[in-house]
Amino acid sequence: QVQLVESGGGLVQAGGSLRLSCAASGIIFSLNTMAWYRKAPGKQRELVALITNGGRTNYKDSMKDRFTISRDNAKNTVYLQMNGLKPEDTAVYYCNAEHGSLYYWGQGTQVTVSS
Repeated sequence: QVQLVESGGGLVQAGGSLRLSCAASGIIFSLNTMAWYRKAPGKQRELVALITNGGRTNYKDSMKDRFTISRDNAKNTVYLQMNGLKPEDTAVYYCNAEHGSLYYWGQGTQVTVSS
């Protein structure tokens, strides 16, 4: 059974930082492209960042200077370091694993940024 378990969300003031973690089980983690998505109220889910099994990263333009995605294959974990948080970053953040035609999602973790 595949499980992606996010953690690290919470309430933070504008300008603050959070580090999200996603622990994966039931997949061959090192083969998967891992990504973070987010969904804000009233908006569609959007890609925040991804990291391929080879370590190549890609970010949504508005986040590339503030967010950093990384992975630890030994721990089957992907991280999202978020700095300089803004109220508009408030959303539920979801972990995603992709390998070929297989996609898996975590349950999400809430990030709330107060002004």
